[in-house]
Amino acid sequence: MSDERGETGDSLSELFEMLSHTYRRRILMAVAHHNPNSEDDITSEGVTDEDENDDEALNHLSTEFYHVHLPKLADAGLINWNRDTGVITRGPRFEEIEPLLTLMQDHEDELPDGWP
Repeated sequence: MSDERGETGDSLSELFEMLSHTYRRRILMAVAHHNPNSEDDITSEGVTDEDENDDEALNHLSTEFYHVHLPKLADAGLINWNRDTGVITRGPRFEEIEPLLTLMQDHEDELPDGWP
């Protein structure tokens, strides 16, 4: 997994950084399972916790997705995100993180609570 931007370790560290937040993991899993996705689907289905499903929490979460998590994943090339339409698809580098997502899914019962 090396690329023109640096060593393999740098790339792997970047991928782990993308996976370090629960919402980014869940966004990537959603895109892995359903490509394309809409921003509304991702923020309301399967990405939020049960205690975050009231209107105030969903509004805050939507803002956090729009200003933090989706731009971070898009800047890394893991997703393509059309801000105007809200459509999210796999990015040009998605195949780099896909094996880690598959590994997490295949061993979900062995991972700590909260994964993805």
